[in-house]
Amino acid sequence: MHAHRFLVTGGQILSGSVKVSGSKNAALPIIAAALLTDEEVILSNVPNIADIEVFSGILDVLGVENHFDGGIFKIKASTVKAIEIKHELVSKLRGSSLMMGPLLARNGEVRLAYPGGCVLGKRPMNAHLEALEALGAHVVEQDEVLHLKANKLIGSDFTMTEASVTATENAIMAAVLAEGETTIRLAASEPHVQDLCHFLNAMGAQIEGIGNHTLHIKGVEKLHGTEYRVTSDYLEAGTLVLAAAITGGTVEVQDIVPHHLDIFWQKLREVGVQFELSENAVKVFPSKNLKAIKLQTAIFPSFPTDLQAPFAALLTQAEGTSTVFETLFDGRLQYLYELEKMGLQPKILNPYQAEITGPVQLKGASVASCDIRAGAGVVLAALAAEGETEITSIYYIDRGYDKIDEKLNRLGAKIKRIK
Repeated sequence: MHAHRFLVTGGQILSGSVKVSGSKNAALPIIAAALLTDEEVILSNVPNIADIEVFSGILDVLGVENHFDGGIFKIKASTVKAIEIKHELVSKLRGSSLMMGPLLARNGEVRLAYPGGCVLGKRPMNAHLEALEALGAHVVEQDEVLHLKANKLIGSDFTMTEASVTATENAIMAAVLAEGETTIRLAASEPHVQDLCHFLNAMGAQIEGIGNHTLHIKGVEKLHGTEYRVTSDYLEAGTLVLAAAITGGTVEVQDIVPHHLDIFWQKLREVGVQFELSENAVKVFPSKNLKAIKLQTAIFPSFPTDLQAPFAALLTQAEGTSTVFETLFDGRLQYLYELEKMGLQPKILNPYQAEITGPVQLKGASVASCDIRAGAGVVLAALAAEGETEITSIYYIDRGYDKIDEKLNRLGAKIKRIK
């Protein structure tokens, strides 16, 4: 699996229309939350990506009936085994930490190896543990494995130690079945956190304040099964829009939720990209004379860290010096060393800040995908490059994007997947 690579022939102008898949970052916590009921949950619009397969494997180990086919994921957790989720499963996917909240609520205990996944610098588990402790869990061990117990989860009023997405999601999943009321302050509010809340409410939970940084949750005794459509992936939507912009194409990206990307549209306008928004689609037009900007990431609704690398690829084509300031992860600018092989001369000021001076005629080279979103960034750079680019470690890209190569090829890109 790890040996797959892409060969991209650059210089093709994209055109046509493309549909965005369901959100990976929403599907994972929603699948975990399906453990909170013993009734059947049927999810649609689930992306067909490597991370979903890993999650299905974790459900198998927990003795949970599950079946995934053609975007439909059926889950029935009549019983959930109280066993340790071993390293070989957890190491593939950081999101496996999302099992903590549901397993505590369901079994009163969770034992989980330390989660792995992308190489984005240190992402400690303190925020998860402190939130779950606030709800009455007790940390038995946290050195080799994460082992928590809770005789009873009890609602409380607490502030997250940081606006961590997965820690917020764990806290929400534990709180919906806790006794009494919970107020979570400094809660993450990303579209995928909102989608998890809407899903839980569809199962009978009582969550108020969805989309804000303060959530109010009334604990209920029981949740029921439901059918639910996972929201579309705003990160994939942004990536496809940038692919159109960097190639000077005319492309309609369909099945989007425009408000998930308010700051992104604002930044595109600032750069000089021409586009038109409608209720659930965006049309991108060829744009001349792109201008350099300052791009700074922060928690939602500010600019998403997961679109920073793809957007920086576009900035290589803008006139002047753009600054990129990544405020969330210290490993996020590694892809600039890959773009350097393609002819960019980035100025990396420190692990968080860099300058990109353009426009640059990128040239094909052999580059690697350092993480899911860095992978998308080098794919976009390859689309704009002269000649052929070989991209290795595309395993990362497959973890986050549902057949991105096929979608881009249907728009006129030339991407070969070499096994």
